[in-house]
Amino acid sequence: MLDDVHAHSGAVYLLAPDEPVLEMAVKAGLPRAFTAPWERVGLSAPLPVAQALRELRLIWVNGEEQMAARFPRIAVVLLYPFALAALPVATPGTAYGAIYVTWPGSRPPELAEWERDHLTAACERLAWRLERADAGNLPLGPDPGRLTTRRTALAGGTAGSAEAARMAARLPHGLCALDLHGSISYMNPAAAEMLGVPAGALIGSPLWAAVPWLNDPMYEDRYRAALISGQVTSFVALRPPGDWLSFRLYPGSDGLSVRIARARPLAGTGRPAGMPARGTARLVTISHLLNLATALTETVGVQDVVQLVADQIAPAVGCKAMVILGSHGGRLHVLGHRGYPDTYVIERWHGVPLSEQIPGTHVLTTGVPAFFDSWQQLERLYPKRQGTQDGMASWAFLPLIASGRPVGTCVLAYAEPHPFPADERAVLTSLCGLIAQALERALLYDAKQQLAQGLQAALLPHSLPSLPGVEAAARYLPATLGMEIGGDFYDLVPTGVRAAAVLGDVQGHNVTAAGLMGQIRTAVRAYTTVGQPPAAVMRSTNRLLIDLGVELFASCVYLRLDPGPGRVVMARAGHPPPLLRRPDGQVRVLDLAGGPLLGIEEEASYPTTEFALPPGSVLALYTDGLIESPGVDIEDALAELGELLALYGDEPLEALADQLVRDTATAVERPDDVALLLLRAVRPV
Repeated sequence: MLDDVHAHSGAVYLLAPDEPVLEMAVKAGLPRAFTAPWERVGLSAPLPVAQALRELRLIWVNGEEQMAARFPRIAVVLLYPFALAALPVATPGTAYGAIYVTWPGSRPPELAEWERDHLTAACERLAWRLERADAGNLPLGPDPGRLTTRRTALAGGTAGSAEAARMAARLPHGLCALDLHGSISYMNPAAAEMLGVPAGALIGSPLWAAVPWLNDPMYEDRYRAALISGQVTSFVALRPPGDWLSFRLYPGSDGLSVRIARARPLAGTGRPAGMPARGTARLVTISHLLNLATALTETVGVQDVVQLVADQIAPAVGCKAMVILGSHGGRLHVLGHRGYPDTYVIERWHGVPLSEQIPGTHVLTTGVPAFFDSWQQLERLYPKRQGTQDGMASWAFLPLIASGRPVGTCVLAYAEPHPFPADERAVLTSLCGLIAQALERALLYDAKQQLAQGLQAALLPHSLPSLPGVEAAARYLPATLGMEIGGDFYDLVPTGVRAAAVLGDVQGHNVTAAGLMGQIRTAVRAYTTVGQPPAAVMRSTNRLLIDLGVELFASCVYLRLDPGPGRVVMARAGHPPPLLRRPDGQVRVLDLAGGPLLGIEEEASYPTTEFALPPGSVLALYTDGLIESPGVDIEDALAELGELLALYGDEPLEALADQLVRDTATAVERPDDVALLLLRAVRPV
């Protein structure tokens, strides 16, 4: 595939068997270190391969500006000019994964039709082959990956290679060759002399690892920029005590050629003489930090944080399992975990008093990390520790400190003995600082969500009453932005042989709107119970809203149902018109007479209209959140709702309700709350 479209790198992702995660199975063209932050990608992540599979379409990003605007997680780590295409790998019945390929930034900004055809056809072929392998129970294991797809033969064969080496040795400029990992595969004597390191000590080692004064992420970044962008890059570095060298990198499909020359001193370039080089920082670590920091800003709830740590941090540091612990009421609480097949190992931590002398509580209360290279070391330091062995060999217990206080503990467990050198401990501690800030926000968000959902549930009916001659089903969906609480409401009130149905929408979707909604719903129920007719119920509710002085308006539709003769009396206050599906499947919009919104005019009147509701008919009452969506004409949205009602109206009422809220224009992103009440007339038994 890469050869056909002249791309220089790519990877195949497969869906994990039991979780919504894409795992990198095959990669080509770039070292593993470049793609390490994205070896496991959540299916909901804002990344090209995940979006391609979610939407089952090709995703095209033509450069760094588009990447920064659409996929900031990638742009913040790979700030280089390159183009990317991501495609789903799926048959009509099964999704298997996704593929991405990249090109140098010098390519045309648009994807040509022949490139699109080649990519699409290749993904279709792979999907069918995966389907056949799946049907034959053939295992789909990861491939170690290959770094290059094309090799360029040197003219002259072996003799030509030797002559090329002799020619390079005679040149006064330093020349060296790097493979795709950045390791030196050839160096002429001039380059070894300029670097001050014998050539024998350089071959096979990364340039920045073998030369101490080049051990800086800034220099390694230039190598990454050359490989990913496919463009010549350069930098100037100071060789202590005072020699400046110029490095120019020429990338190819199988590595880079580097030209080294002496340069004039440049003011403000490099580090001052005598300043120690950064020997421990590796760019892959910085990449993970940047990628994680960007991703953590997108997490919302606690489980989002747990999922992100499991998908990105655990693979990066090589641990087998992880647990995130919090505290409540003086006891440990397990907030989330991954990688432990035996859940009992995790459950024994839940509810442990913080006074208990175990690593999880000690780290949480003191804020000091703890690292254990072996089980024996853990047992020696904590002989009274509860529980049994968890099957792991090494552990890192890391405090999650945010705003100066501990909010939890992150436990990383390794299947093999794992030493923790000082540089790795520093990196893990830095990572947990980022995790702690996200966890603090997530805990607060989850607490607010639980409060909002509890309040909303208390204000709406817990269930709808059973009525002779009428079936009912209802749905409430909060807006997708902000707190999950709002002013939409519905109710069904039995009054002897009759019943009253009401659905309304208080302006806003916040706590104030929800509180007012509760008052209106209670008032409507009270006016109905004392026997007021529909017009009087609306007038009384309107005056109540004005008397409350809250400066919020409400729309409402009120129905008095008389199932015996199959008649309905409707009063409406500025509310979207209900839909009536007749027994023959035809749908009618009941855009009948009504009055103004509740809470505007003290003396407003609300005329009523009577219509027939024969057995088999379905009435759909809804709030505007079901049909209003940015960029969608309201008339078109109402027509779409009518078509859905006509198409699925014969299904059971609960299934019909699910279908209507799932297939409308606002199903994915809801700027407003949605309430839906369905009523079906049936013949009394």
